[in-house]
Amino acid sequence: MNKLILLYSLFFSTLSIAQVPAIQKEQDSTSSQTRKVSPFSTGFYPINFFDFDLKYLIKYNDQEGLRLGFGGITNELLSKDFRVNGYVAYGTKDKDIKHSLGGSLRLNPEKKTWLTLQYRDDINEVGSAKFLTDDRVYSVFEPRLVNVTQFYEIRTWQANLITEFTDKVAGELRFSRSHIDQILDYQFISNDITYDQYEVAEATASVRISPKSEFFTTEDGLIEYYDGFPKISAQITKGFSDVVRSDFDYLKLGLKLDYYIKRTNLSSTNFLLEGNVAFGEVPLTHLYHAYPNSPNKQEIFRRFSVAGRRSFETMYFGEFFSDRLATLQIKHSLRRFEITRKIRPELVFITRHAVGELSNPEAHQGINFNTLDQMYNEAGLELNKILFGFGLSFAYRYGAYHLPATKDNIAFKFTFYAKF
Repeated sequence: MNKLILLYSLFFSTLSIAQVPAIQKEQDSTSSQTRKVSPFSTGFYPINFFDFDLKYLIKYNDQEGLRLGFGGITNELLSKDFRVNGYVAYGTKDKDIKHSLGGSLRLNPEKKTWLTLQYRDDINEVGSAKFLTDDRVYSVFEPRLVNVTQFYEIRTWQANLITEFTDKVAGELRFSRSHIDQILDYQFISNDITYDQYEVAEATASVRISPKSEFFTTEDGLIEYYDGFPKISAQITKGFSDVVRSDFDYLKLGLKLDYYIKRTNLSSTNFLLEGNVAFGEVPLTHLYHAYPNSPNKQEIFRRFSVAGRRSFETMYFGEFFSDRLATLQIKHSLRRFEITRKIRPELVFITRHAVGELSNPEAHQGINFNTLDQMYNEAGLELNKILFGFGLSFAYRYGAYHLPATKDNIAFKFTFYAKF
């Protein structure tokens, strides 16, 4: 735990010496009722009473191959107080159909409070702990998903209560019951019982505070259009044993701080600090990785892929898992270079650090992995937005987890940043 404290101290000491002056952006005086928002900003393309969700159309990963899908949600043209959502997806590699179906009931129009019941039959990434409120901010392109290799099958029923306490504070409460099947050869040992499939019952409360964000609100919920900072996310999850035949009892806590400094010389620095901790009987599927993003290939150019937004580019998939994990990422962007009117690349310097622990590694069988008892370090740079939003990324692993072969410590990828 001392290493976790060290990482938090590193964050706050770095923050204290950063240049503080920031540009005060003039707020757009356009009324939120008349503002036109691109479908690529909201993630939805409306056709009559149905809003198509663009994130379901096409994806790719190692398990499914090309994932083709269709989904969305009804809008106020059908009903202002009730809506139906769902999706269907098909993987060209695993030849399997995934689907989800749910309905939502408006409880409080002023607070945009909705009660949702959802069924989902799909796959999840192993060790991918997510904040519920992160789903409220749409990204047209999720590059890291292209490289994910470790999944498990999940069939879950869940009830969600979603609300806005204010236009700066969003919250979500979820109760879920899930059946887990393994895709990998993994077994979890708890109380001398070996599990390769299990039932999980959870209650999760999540809150996201964006004190400097501006929002365009619709009847369907919250759409963030001015990305203000800082952003603070907190989440608590309780797993229950012997509730609706669930198997494990545990507690998970998460805290994330996203802070951004934009200077008068048009350079900027972004700090992302995240901490997660789990207590009790937690299988690997529900523990934490440090957002690895390096395919498990021998040659550098066979690992050439898409760099993520918040991932460790030199960390291999399945290399580390933790029940206590802290990560710190710092990105410093220089003012964009004016080569031509349309070619204006941006140079970004990046440093990433992670430290973690795992209380009972022998309980996880069938998958070989390491723990992050020593600090993981990675440095890199990106040359973004060279042309049409595409750029290049380079990262190097150093320190305690430096690998013997130099090529294994290097990640070379392309980036994609575009705003619509």
